[in-house]
Amino acid sequence: MNNALNAQSDPTVQPVPASVVETVDAADVTLSNPKWAVIALGANLGNRLETLQGAIDALGDTPGMRVKAVSPVYETEPWGVEPGSQPSYLNAVVAVKTTLPPSSLLERAHAVEEAFDRVREERWGPRTIDVDIVAYADRVSDDPVLTLPHPRAHQRAFVLAPWHDIDPEAQIPGRGPVTALLAEIGLVGVTPRPDLELHLPE
Repeated sequence: MNNALNAQSDPTVQPVPASVVETVDAADVTLSNPKWAVIALGANLGNRLETLQGAIDALGDTPGMRVKAVSPVYETEPWGVEPGSQPSYLNAVVAVKTTLPPSSLLERAHAVEEAFDRVREERWGPRTIDVDIVAYADRVSDDPVLTLPHPRAHQRAFVLAPWHDIDPEAQIPGRGPVTALLAEIGLVGVTPRPDLELHLPE
């Protein structure tokens, strides 16, 4: 059979458009250079532990993201409200490696919240799940849609304590070592729950 005819009928030898080559090359660079991000989780309605694990599993199912570490669980008095006015929170922190840009990571965080029926009726109101991006690599941004690092993370023991558990050397860009920040504010109102356990996505 004529080899020239074979070449014409074989789609693998057709020239690839330059735009496709650029897209594939860009994706390859991104995939080979994932970024570390830290995500804080909290829940004070419903089956709190089950919801936290469900959120971790959903993050793990996200294309372009791998959950690499899951912290111990802490129980926390609600932030910014009258004592006793809400159920206590279960809190945890996960460290992920991701090829997603911060904006896409935020979209995924909101999608996870919506999947677990998060309702945003009042600031610091009770919620089935809270998924907050605490830090993304060394990125510092004052974008009001996604401020990085999280503008109040350095004040919150329920973020700092579990984060320190999975990364004792962690630093908050512009704020300093998590160890020092946690020592400064202490663990008042934040209680370890060694009887509860979360795990990496299967």
